[in-house]
This record gives sequence, structure tokens and C-alpha cells, in this order.
Amino acid sequence: MLGPVENVPMPRTAAFFDLDKTVIAKSSTLTFGKPFYQGGLINRRAVLRTAYAQFVYLLGGADHDQMERMRAYLSKLVRGWDVQQVREIVAETIHGVIDPIIYDEAASLIEEHHLAGRDVVIVSTSGAEVVEPIGAMIGADRTIATRMVVEEGRFTGEIEYYAYGPTKAEAIRELAAAEGYDLARCYAYSDSVTDLPMLEAVGSPHAVNPDRALRKEAASRGWPVLSFSRPVRLRQRIPSFSLSSRPAVAFAAVAMGAAIATAGVVWFNSRRQTRPHGGDGLRAS
Repeated sequence: MLGPVENVPMPRTAAFFDLDKTVIAKSSTLTFGKPFYQGGLINRRAVLRTAYAQFVYLLGGADHDQMERMRAYLSKLVRGWDVQQVREIVAETIHGVIDPIIYDEAASLIEEHHLAGRDVVIVSTSGAEVVEPIGAMIGADRTIATRMVVEEGRFTGEIEYYAYGPTKAEAIRELAAAEGYDLARCYAYSDSVTDLPMLEAVGSPHAVNPDRALRKEAASRGWPVLSFSRPVRLRQRIPSFSLSSRPAVAFAAVAMGAAIATAGVVWFNSRRQTRPHGGDGLRAS
């Protein structure tokens, strides 16, 4: 005789998305160059450098060595910056600079995952207070991002947690253990080979607008390759979408965005110089 049938709950699942060039068409941090110039944090020369860095990033992204140089530079750059000043600038400009560059294909994919019952998690090297409001805009359930140390309302220049490479995968595994995600049934999306550990952590990895190295890896492993090319305002996709209805979000550590905006070009100059220019192009705050 058969025993009683037990109702075994299905394991939870999630879709993990890198942010820059995967969900949005540009670098989330470099995009804030102009607002920070208008707010007096950086000067015109830094804005021009930021524009060039964005151009280079869009052409080929940033490899491991370039990312490490940016991290070292931004640690020095943000030391002593007033958090409240940066918070106010970003709060006023984030919808204007980020909303128009969200990929329509990514927004649709996020909706599909939600309809399938999966959580959506944004995993980004950008600062947490940049990533979290962007995640809220696109309907993400959780975010994993870099966190900086703040003391007495100012940045110390130290990084508490750097969401990059293997540490992204570690954070995903920790979140999966806490939330009960079955990673073998989860999805991940990224454009960069530096996110290979993140893609390897799930059962269904996808390369999105991949750099050359990731495209090669995807081909050798039989991973799907997606092409996103249609940035669109959320208001155009969802007529009822109202920016004013969104809750206010604290942007305490978002100065990291400004830091990378200026630092993004430093790796280019450092190729030709023995030492980087510390603080070049900045105004004292």
C-alpha cells in the first residue's frame, strides 16, 4: 500500500544580473560625471575625461588590471568627501541619467523571470547606493554591490566590500544559502569575462553583449549569447510608471559613482605613466 503523498515545496530560484552593459547601456557610475560637475565635485577637465572613459568602456569594457587600477584610485579619490552633498546630487539626477539607458530587452527579461516566480538580483561592482535605487527602478528584489566605509558623514577611502570577480560568486552563494535558492536552477547574465565566477555559479548562465574573452568562453561552453541594443525609458514601456511614486532612497555611499566616473580614465593614462595623477581634475570639498 502506498503511503501518504507529501507536499514537498519546490526550491526557490533567482536570476542574477550584472548591471553595466547588461541591464543598462552605459556604466552606471561614469554616467554621473555631468551631475557631479554641475554639483561642483569635479571640474570641466574631469568631465572630459569621464566622457572619454565612457567611450572606451562602451567599445571594449575594462579588464581585470584596469578594474584594479580604478579601485585603487577611487579609494584615494573619495577620502574625506561629504556624503550628504553627494546624496543630494544623486537623488536629484538618478532618474534623468539612468532611466533613459535601461535596455528594453533586459526589462522584458526581468519581467519574464518574475512571472516565472524567480527573484531578480542585481549584482554590480558599483557602489551600493547607486545600485540599490537602480534596482528599485527596474523591480529587482535584491542587490549585491560594493560598500564603502563612512565615518562621521565622510568617506574614509576604505572599501568594506568589493563586489568584483570571485567575490560576486561568493556573495551569490551566501545569498542562495540564506534565501533557499537552488543555484543549479538559477540564471545569471553578464557582459564581462571578469564575471565568469558568477556565471559558473548557476545552472543557466548567459552572456549579454559579451566582451571578446567572454564570447570565446560562452562559445566553448555552449552558453547562450544575447544581444541587447534598445535602451528605452521605463515610462515608455509602462505608461502608468510614475517616478514620483517611488519611495525616497538614501544614497549615502554613492560618491563611489563619482569616484569611478573620474577614475575610469585613469587606467588609460596609467598605461603611459609610472605613477597616476592623484586628485587631478578635482575641486576640494
